[in-house]
Amino acid sequence: MAHTVAVFFDDEAERKVRALWRRLDQAGVPSLAKHPNGRWAPRVTFAAAKQIPRKTRDLLKDELRTLAIPNLWLSNLGTFPNTENVLMLGAVVDAELLAVHSAIHDVLAGRVQSPQAYWLPGSWTPHCTLTQGVDHHQLVEGFAALHPVDRIEARVEHVGIVDTQTAEVEIIK
Repeated sequence: MAHTVAVFFDDEAERKVRALWRRLDQAGVPSLAKHPNGRWAPRVTFAAAKQIPRKTRDLLKDELRTLAIPNLWLSNLGTFPNTENVLMLGAVVDAELLAVHSAIHDVLAGRVQSPQAYWLPGSWTPHCTLTQGVDHHQLVEGFAALHPVDRIEARVEHVGIVDTQTAEVEIIK
């Protein structure tokens, strides 16, 4: 994966997610606070592809001007147990959130290189990643360290295209 479309949170929600990252670190579970690129920010990813070309980014920027992106309610502590072993804070899904997600994918459809299936409509689980790439025991320890989690209301501060190789973010809304 090389490009994602992600929403970034207001300062208060970001502070609360970072507090969860600190709790993981204190429990001996490596959080994204220590991500190798050093510039990881809490986010929810709406789409991912090998490449999102400039023309498509411009079309997406135009589409986002007309969309109101709802607040995200992050409240479901869960996992994606696979080769990456992700501990995440899932967002409550409602019609408004799904409409924004679909609108983004309508713009991207047929215009991006190698779209990633996990983020396509019908497959997407909106979430903020807390840790990934840990072993099974760390996943369990991380869950125990954070459970129960207080719900976080995250206002969307901006939308960006993230280059996952360099961590550069191009703000598009």
